Amino acid sequence: MQQYRPNSFSLLPLVVKNLLIINGLFFLTTLVLQTQLNFDLSDKLGLHYPLSDDFQPWQLVSYMFMHGSFMHLFFNMFALWMFGNTLENHWGPKKFLIYYMVTGIGAGIIQIIVTHFRLMSLYSEISAEDLNMVLNQGAEILQRGQNYSEPVAGKINLLVNSVTVGASGAVFGILLAFGMLFPNTLLYIYFAIPIKAKWFVILYGAVELYSGIANNQGDNVAHFAHLGGMLFGFILIKFWQKRSNTFY
Repeated sequence: MQQYRPNSFSLLPLVVKNLLIINGLFFLTTLVLQTQLNFDLSDKLGLHYPLSDDFQPWQLVSYMFMHGSFMHLFFNMFALWMFGNTLENHWGPKKFLIYYMVTGIGAGIIQIIVTHFRLMSLYSEISAEDLNMVLNQGAEILQRGQNYSEPVAGKINLLVNSVTVGASGAVFGILLAFGMLFPNTLLYIYFAIPIKAKWFVILYGAVELYSGIANNQGDNVAHFAHLGGMLFGFILIKFWQKRSNTFY
């Protein structure tokens, strides 16, 4: 058993360091464009549901580099810094980058799938005419900071036209990998409470699953995207373990 202390920024491996820089630059660019030109870069690069007119396939990659607030960016990058450097040093840069991208894209795919099933459960509660109205006009209404007063139409509009941003899916994949590869390493919750990495991952995953199923009103966190990152990470690690002779 060992205690875990991440490296300083100057000692970080190549991929983690560049991911930190790129995410920071995207966030600053988003702020500048929003304040100077009133242009929302997140709306273009964030992940939209495929039924939305704003959806583009490459958003499954670009959404990982967009963040909704400084604290959103900070906590994702803190976790990337804390756990990513150990994984990259263990795997090497190429394998780590593959893992990061696969878990991030996988998280986006799971988010779309979950949104699809939630929409399917609502379609029977709305007329075809009202549904077409939401699909054709809903995005513009949300851009004005408004939504439909009719509950079902409002829920459908949020599901179809809301945007998903953040590296959280990939970060949760990294967290899962750390727990699988270094299960007995001690982590400190709030820098004070010791817990083994494997139990921390299980606890965090259980909280995300509960929060995703609860689907509380006003909760704008993509909990199933986080779980998707963990799921794709688990599958990829198991695949690599079975093909341990593969060179990366």
